[in-house]
Amino acid sequence: MKQTIKRAAVLGSGVMGSGIAAHLANVGIPTIMLDIAPKELTKDEEKKGLTLEDRAVRNRIAAQSKKALRKQNPSPITSTKSLDLIEVGNMDDDMEKLGEVDWVIEVVVENLDIKKKVFANVDKYRKEGSIITSNTSGISVEDMAADCSEDFQKHFLGTHFFNPPRYLKLLEVIPTKYTDPEVLKFMKTFGENVLGKGVVEAKDTPNFIANRIGTYGLLVTVQEMLKGGYSVGEVDSVTGPMIGRPKSATFRTLDVVGLDTFIHVAKNVYDQVEGAEKEVFDVPDFILKMQDNGWLGAKSGQGFFLKKKGKDGSTIYELNPETLEYEDRKKLKTAATEMAKQEKGSRRKLKALVSAKGDRASDLVWSIMKPVLIYSAQLTGEIADDIVSIDQAMKWGFGWEIGPFETWDAIGLRKSVERMQEEGETVPEWVLELLENGNETFYKTENGNVYYYDKGEYKQQSFNEKEINLKRLKDVNGVIKKNTGASLIDLGDGVAGLEFHSQSNAIGLDIIQMVNFAIEEVGRNYKGLVIGNQGKNFCVGANLGMMLMEAQDDNFFELDMVVSQFQKMAMNIKYSEKPVVTAPFNMALGGGAEVSLPAASIQASPETYMGLVEFGVGLIPGGGGTKELYLKELRNLPQGVDLDLTKVANDVFEKVAMAKVSTSAAEARENGFLNSNDAISVNPDHLLHDAKEKVLALASAGYQAPKREKIPVVGEAGYAAMLLGAKTLRFGGYASDHDVKIAEKLAYVLSGGRIKEGTLIDEQVMLDLEREAFLSLIAEPKTQQRMQHMLLKGKPLRN
Repeated sequence: MKQTIKRAAVLGSGVMGSGIAAHLANVGIPTIMLDIAPKELTKDEEKKGLTLEDRAVRNRIAAQSKKALRKQNPSPITSTKSLDLIEVGNMDDDMEKLGEVDWVIEVVVENLDIKKKVFANVDKYRKEGSIITSNTSGISVEDMAADCSEDFQKHFLGTHFFNPPRYLKLLEVIPTKYTDPEVLKFMKTFGENVLGKGVVEAKDTPNFIANRIGTYGLLVTVQEMLKGGYSVGEVDSVTGPMIGRPKSATFRTLDVVGLDTFIHVAKNVYDQVEGAEKEVFDVPDFILKMQDNGWLGAKSGQGFFLKKKGKDGSTIYELNPETLEYEDRKKLKTAATEMAKQEKGSRRKLKALVSAKGDRASDLVWSIMKPVLIYSAQLTGEIADDIVSIDQAMKWGFGWEIGPFETWDAIGLRKSVERMQEEGETVPEWVLELLENGNETFYKTENGNVYYYDKGEYKQQSFNEKEINLKRLKDVNGVIKKNTGASLIDLGDGVAGLEFHSQSNAIGLDIIQMVNFAIEEVGRNYKGLVIGNQGKNFCVGANLGMMLMEAQDDNFFELDMVVSQFQKMAMNIKYSEKPVVTAPFNMALGGGAEVSLPAASIQASPETYMGLVEFGVGLIPGGGGTKELYLKELRNLPQGVDLDLTKVANDVFEKVAMAKVSTSAAEARENGFLNSNDAISVNPDHLLHDAKEKVLALASAGYQAPKREKIPVVGEAGYAAMLLGAKTLRFGGYASDHDVKIAEKLAYVLSGGRIKEGTLIDEQVMLDLEREAFLSLIAEPKTQQRMQHMLLKGKPLRN
């Protein structure tokens, strides 16, 4: 029987259970979320005259968890519409509904006896062939299903999501000896293609892969801090981005995770291992005292860090582990940290940092990295089949830029092993054999293929066919043309790709020139063009610093030229003879949105934060963004609905004036930035592939460039209405005089000028209005103050 999952059930509606249900709903899977039926009434239920037999009471726990999804930050849902796909119930009355679903996920308390009881009940009601999984983070998967039916055991495995499920990429899949290989294969494919996850197959060992190594690394760091006399703040200052780890580094990460959760995970390994490993997983006394005090981190308001409000704003203090008192936060600044900051890329930074023996920061990083590298090598084969699984698990589950074995390659495998041996460490025999055989790295790349060392030989790493890696592609094929801001690449199958690689992918004249060249080249020799990249963000907008410098030097002729060139680029994208598809992800702000909006189609990543944000720096969009959002909203109107120009203009005015940014691609659709021609890739790794396929589909369907549009505008009456709204906000104290001045310019652009409502104007007229408004605003001292504040502080100034 071919496996499919059209409906699912989640048993347990706590933070993790409701988060998994939310993620399933986000990708369009209707989900039943069940929890226990309460044994007591709340005071509110008593007042309403309800009894324990009422459905509202019996479903209360799951219903409250569903309601809480709206308020959590960061939000587990990509759109409030996702909640419509979650049905709630309880595990006494609704177990027969499990017969209607294709996948049941257990997320109840981490207790083997309780889980076995739940699964015995599930076995009674599930339909034959349905998949059953546990989200356990440490209990033996095989033991849970030991007493269940044969069909249950064949379709049973572990699926360990990381919290929060919407944002963390890792999904560890843990088969048992009874799991049908076809079921395992299906779940791995389903996890990647439908759930959008990075899937790693783990063995049924304590805490699986990521939590085993990650917790070990965190505990080693705590122990080295105590041993070396470092402070909490000093450790965090060098164990974050400087070594390719998240900004939360070590102790901020523990505060976010919660000390109770961390201690539980550590104890789980402690109870199941022996010897030196057991010693590492023995949580230090001061952390246990923190738990006793209720200092659990972010959830309790204090942990390793405490934020206090003062007259001049908030100050963050760090915990002294010896006194358990909070002190001024410290940072570790040494010659090695300064040297590392000069290097580009996490691999080079890390190598520079660990190479400076005798430096206080270098010694700390080496002392915490060395045991993690050795531990990862010791566990290869025990917790996972190969080094790739371990590296991917740490990158996808803990946010490391490079995994343990990639780290070893980065700092120099041979030299680091020699140093370890000099310091009396025992390096696993298989690593020494690798070096004895004349090899220098765990990974190597040849002709665009990646190979990894495994059991005495190098094996080719396999990738999903939907994953396009631009770096590997360029290494093999080179580039068609490049400049400082962008490169034009052959993506294969007659499709070209334009990759931004300027600072923060900000748009300047170099990118504008490359876009124009790309459209000409594609018009001659290709089926279409994808505009996308694999940086941190798609595009954070135009080059704000360059524009401010030109404005302060009164170079308005040059600014006029740049804005005109940007507008022409956008129009070239829109009216290209061959289809242009943009592939935005993460931040697509200001100019990033203006590049995307005129494209034949947008293929967005699920986490696409799109908005026209120029108002925040005292400007309005100057590259055609206001015009294109207005046109897109007009095209989004359902067939047969009377055209209400005032409503559309007011809606666009509000979004631009409030610098509204979507919190997901689904919300970008609700905000009018995406329409029926646009799509969302569930897995961000498949974004460029899906955009390329969209180009090919448009080309094969006989794509024709759109005809030049006439735009119906609201005219003078609409202008007055929009301006009245802005002035009302000023009278209420919600807007400054300068805010109103910017709003007046925006309203004038959207209205088309002082003309009659319903007048049709050429696109160029609105573009000219945009450009004139932009140039007049950038000349304003208060706008320049806002721009400077954003560049220095990274946040808007209200003046």
